Amino acid sequence: MRKTFIIIAAFIAGFVAVYAESPQAIIARAAVAKSEKAQGEILTELMGNADESILPLLDAWRKDRLFLFEASSKPPVVVLLQGAKDAQGAQEAVDIITGKPIANRLAADDLNAASHSANLRRIMKAVLDLTDLSSANPAKKLGAIAAIGQGQQIEKLPALEKRLAIETDPQAIKALREALALVRLKSPDPAVKLAALKELESLQSLASTDFVKAIIKDATAAKDEALLAAARSALQAVERHRTVVDFGGTLFRSLSLGSILIIVALGLAITFGLMGVINMAHGEMIAIGAYTTYVVQNIFANGLALSPFGFSVSLPGLHTTGWWRESYFLFALPLSFLVAAVAGILLERGVIRFLYRRPLESLLATWGVSLLLQQLLRLTFGANNVQVGSPAYLSGNWVVGDILLGWNRVFVIGFATLIVIGVWLVLTRTSVGLLIRSVTQNRQMAACMGVRTERVNMLTFALGSGLAGLAGAFLSQIGNVGPSLGQSYVVDSFMVVVVGGVGDLVGTVISGLGIGSFDQFTQQYSPTVAGALANVPFVGGALQNLAQDSAVFGKILVLCVIILFLQWRPSGLFAARSRSLD
Repeated sequence: MRKTFIIIAAFIAGFVAVYAESPQAIIARAAVAKSEKAQGEILTELMGNADESILPLLDAWRKDRLFLFEASSKPPVVVLLQGAKDAQGAQEAVDIITGKPIANRLAADDLNAASHSANLRRIMKAVLDLTDLSSANPAKKLGAIAAIGQGQQIEKLPALEKRLAIETDPQAIKALREALALVRLKSPDPAVKLAALKELESLQSLASTDFVKAIIKDATAAKDEALLAAARSALQAVERHRTVVDFGGTLFRSLSLGSILIIVALGLAITFGLMGVINMAHGEMIAIGAYTTYVVQNIFANGLALSPFGFSVSLPGLHTTGWWRESYFLFALPLSFLVAAVAGILLERGVIRFLYRRPLESLLATWGVSLLLQQLLRLTFGANNVQVGSPAYLSGNWVVGDILLGWNRVFVIGFATLIVIGVWLVLTRTSVGLLIRSVTQNRQMAACMGVRTERVNMLTFALGSGLAGLAGAFLSQIGNVGPSLGQSYVVDSFMVVVVGGVGDLVGTVISGLGIGSFDQFTQQYSPTVAGALANVPFVGGALQNLAQDSAVFGKILVLCVIILFLQWRPSGLFAARSRSLD
């Protein structure tokens, strides 16, 4: 008896599996239905179906590209027209159920498009939203969940509950819990609203802020103390979490900005400590590195047409695709270093070597070179900013506790660490580093010992300029590239060098991270500072207005703190000790 039951059950399951109606068949049945009501009822059978073939078919229906082919004495066949049109305007007609072409080629003008109305289109949208809940694409799935929650579509509550019961992805589970709580805030049952607020409080949902504030407003008007207390408790939990997220995000941006400042300032720390030259063209080495990355990107793609000084120059493209095109940045990094290093050698050999021990003249001369290089970049690449596309492996982000960690900034932090270690190894474990350190400590004594100080100057300047070129390559992944890109960082990098101690690697690293962090945190919390300054007598209003521009206010505060610090330690954090500097 038991064996007979198993056989019958297996037969029934096989029968259902074979004869279960496919999503394509359901859409075809809806398209040929006689009334709008019947069409809507049939389409609702697709609710929650995870088959992604539904999407293009419903999209074609909404755009009048789904047609009814009515052969003689046969029911209509729902078809899609595909491929190129022939001389009579006919195309290949594909039966949406079988996915195979029918015998005849058909023209759209000879067919009737499947009818639809505004109400039917709303049902289609609901089907598509719920289909995305089961999508294999995580971004699409999370977007669909968030859209239902933000829209507080209470009619889709059963679909969310059903999906939560079978979901395995932790991120999607959290999003589903949040969406369910937001939708339940629309429930007329106070107990359901209280449970939803408790859930949002435990989730610390940042997206729920406006919804919880609306509940507080309604509960205040209705004098519902229990609901009001629960809503306020949820809002406080969310705001506490927001404070932590803002702090974490600011700290992460501080590390990325500090890393860039360290890379830029390392070259200045070495050249300034070695030669005593204030190189105002160091920012243009950053721009050269960034434009090198832009050129490499275009060579890997379809080429680049330039017009320097009115002459047309065309750089051929490799027309790469896939990962070869994505790998352009790996080639751009060493090239950015080399091109900027060559530019640094030309600058040192052509201008700076004639101005040693003349700091004012070298400052003015390199400032003029800076303006000249900026204009040269404008004439070559144009005055407008150019955009460098990030490769796929640098375009995404991680989300850790609602803190967004961009892969490009994580890469900058990691690569900056490797550069610092590399420079330290060069200075302490190679003969070139030994020569650089000897000339930095006492140039005259090193020359007397046979060190060719001019060659050391040239190599050091190439190293410093190359590091600035690397910083430009990193900056191209964070923002747009323009002729004056380096001007935003050259002053900050000089401050990093002075605060850290001229020529000191450890001081440069600590100073770069400190100044980058102070700048970012000041910008983040400048509105709070503005409010505190409002009550300062006489100057409170002016200071408050100044604090409204967070970027400018942050720079001013950083500069003031550095001035006060240098009054205490004029030689920086780690002063270099040598008779030549005394």
